[in-house]
Amino acid sequence: MKRSKINKFIIEAEVLLAAGVFPLPPWAAWTPEEWKNRKDDCEAIFESRLGWDLTDFGSGDYLRRGLLLITIRNGNKRTDIKPYAEKIMIIKEKQETPFHFHWHKTEDIINRGGGNLVIQLYNSDENEDFADSPVDFLTDGIRRRVNAGERVILTPGESITLQTGVYHRFYAEEGKGTVIAGEVSMTNDDFADNRFFENCGRFPDIEEDEKIYRALIGDYEKITSGGLS
Repeated sequence: MKRSKINKFIIEAEVLLAAGVFPLPPWAAWTPEEWKNRKDDCEAIFESRLGWDLTDFGSGDYLRRGLLLITIRNGNKRTDIKPYAEKIMIIKEKQETPFHFHWHKTEDIINRGGGNLVIQLYNSDENEDFADSPVDFLTDGIRRRVNAGERVILTPGESITLQTGVYHRFYAEEGKGTVIAGEVSMTNDDFADNRFFENCGRFPDIEEDEKIYRALIGDYEKITSGGLS
């Protein structure tokens, strides 16, 4: 992806979150120069991979298959005992996050506002394929069941609890607007706890066609070492 497009989508997200009165931590607005100057104080941020994150899942078409998110808090087994994580996600109409499940992480996905969030569900079988069995889950503490492959619609304020091994994909419902979604979960590990049904890239290759507006989590090391600006 081009850095100019990444910058554009982050600016849009900042405007949307400000309008929805969801303040972000101060470091979410730091420039690359501020990251360089504050790097000695930010070990916990780097270790736990807090910050802006954008992916097109290797699709080359971010608006069709992609996700913009910011990790606000996250535990790290090497540095602390925090067992939880929290994210905010910006999901555009018909913009898909593809089928995946987690081996270790149970999570709540919350529609914090905007349009309707559509989530399609399958159990996984012993071969990590789609199972034919009904999927049991909770929405805001209410027990529910859907058939394999059925969709659940979350309106603003609603949430769903997803157990380990449950395949899910999601997108914002067409005609209802962009969704601001939250995730509250066990500790997040994007390197070792994502099982995508298809072969998907998690982090984008970036073409540096303009300066960084807000650093992504994948930029930290290069910025603090002087390799990016």
